[in-house]
Amino acid sequence: MASAQTPLLANDSASIISTLSTTSSVSQRKRRDITRYVAFSSAILSCLCAGSITAFSLYGHLFQERLHYTQLQVNTVSIAAELALYLPVPLFGYLCDRVGPAPLSFISAILFGLGYFLAAFTYQSGAKDIQGYTIERGWPLWVMVLAFVIIGFGTTCMYLSAVTTCAKNFGKGKYRGLALACPIAAFGLSGMWQSQLGEKVLYERRPDRKRGDVDVFKFFLFLAFALMAVGFLGTVLLKIVDEDELIDEAIEELARSGLLEEDDFYRRGSWDRHYGTLDGAVDGSVDDDVAEAQRLEDLKAQGEEARKKTWLLNEETRRFLQDHTMWWLAGGFFFVSGPGEAFITNLGTIIGTLYPQTADPSVIPTTAATHVSIVAITSTVARILFGTLTDLLAPPSLGHHYQSASNSLASLPPQSPKTSVSRISFLLLSAFFLFLGQVLLASGLIQNHAERFWIVSTLIGSGYGALFSLTPLIITVIWGVENFGTNWGIVAMVPAAGATVWGIVYSTIYQWGAQKSPMSQDAVDDVLCYGKQCYAPTFWAMAISVAVGSSLWIWAWKGTSGWSKRGIAV
Repeated sequence: MASAQTPLLANDSASIISTLSTTSSVSQRKRRDITRYVAFSSAILSCLCAGSITAFSLYGHLFQERLHYTQLQVNTVSIAAELALYLPVPLFGYLCDRVGPAPLSFISAILFGLGYFLAAFTYQSGAKDIQGYTIERGWPLWVMVLAFVIIGFGTTCMYLSAVTTCAKNFGKGKYRGLALACPIAAFGLSGMWQSQLGEKVLYERRPDRKRGDVDVFKFFLFLAFALMAVGFLGTVLLKIVDEDELIDEAIEELARSGLLEEDDFYRRGSWDRHYGTLDGAVDGSVDDDVAEAQRLEDLKAQGEEARKKTWLLNEETRRFLQDHTMWWLAGGFFFVSGPGEAFITNLGTIIGTLYPQTADPSVIPTTAATHVSIVAITSTVARILFGTLTDLLAPPSLGHHYQSASNSLASLPPQSPKTSVSRISFLLLSAFFLFLGQVLLASGLIQNHAERFWIVSTLIGSGYGALFSLTPLIITVIWGVENFGTNWGIVAMVPAAGATVWGIVYSTIYQWGAQKSPMSQDAVDDVLCYGKQCYAPTFWAMAISVAVGSSLWIWAWKGTSGWSKRGIAV
């Protein structure tokens, strides 16, 4: 009798185990989804605050008026911040890929607090012996430069931790463009709401009790406390879900594509994703020896996973650097992004050149804060719009390792009959917006007509926002998401060089124009410039630079051994 019931009991046990296993799997999936979307929300919050440096135009002109910095000295501060913002991106991206986003968020909190506290007290102390003005308590210029270098480092850490989290958690999904566009758009919005807060809340009072310029000291203190809080929050909430699966899938793609046949490390590896499974433990009665063996097997699996991840990321970096199209992409990014960076950084002083210094401020129909907000809004709309349009209209991407194989064309599936628009076409459209804005400003149509300046801000803001949304997206499509922090970090360095070059060009032309200006009558006014000659030559040259960058992208796309020739669905 007992023997007759044994199969039934076994079947019941198997059914119960299967049900429990299914329930556990669903529960784990829900927990992973919750973790993924909480991390996404934290990433959005981080980016909404991280772009504080984009509000530089709000107070940059006050460095001239209150601290008596020259235009070149103001640009020295902004260029130092931009170099600190872009040059260490590969290093921080490398760390983010290998240790995760949480440590970078923690570092950003410390750096932001230190940088903005130092900048606040440097500003409050006043300038030290600039243009003949000596304030007894003044701190030297290099202290302000150091403060903004630290702020630039903090910006990079917080931005990368957030964007990398989104790229890896959603990079394999259907809406990868939107998932990447949202945090990048939020980064652009940060400058808008912070500049509006500074202008509308943290402002100085004029002698007539009317609202004056932003109170820079209070503004910097607010940013220090707010960014520290957001950075510490990201330390807890920013997590990458199922990263091991990303690594395993990437290695399988490399193996199927034939790119690993000559790799000694790969041939030596005995990677098995089923570490820790021990036969004979069906009844759940595992003795101490088996349990110890299980523990040792798990430790071995963890060590092997770490070795596998390190090897894959190093291999991805090597292949990325050896791909010549990456250099064309980065070169175009240098020529196109630099002019946009220089415009945004110097927006306040550009507006100041449109009317004589003697003009009543109430007569000037716009302010720097207004156009910081216009640039931020249009940049944000462009990032989300272009990210969504590429999800809907761009061709579906294949595994990036297949696309990099020598026989990639043979392995392509039948093409979908649906009409598609390449992501490169959208990238070229963003460059065209930048080109139009620069030509319009250089032509002199805005001089003495600041009410038209919104057209320039809209065009350049839209082009700049789309540029910084599409470029990292294209990198994920062509080279994958596993090593995104490092790959994007390498390309994201080049705007530092572009911003430096165009910042120097702009400040040099501005200083030359100030010396030629008939409005300059004394030492105070010598640092300020009025008229078309202050900016027109710079923006004509910037327009040419954007055209050169666009041609480099076309070559990477359609040229010899370009993405189109290699069958890459970009």
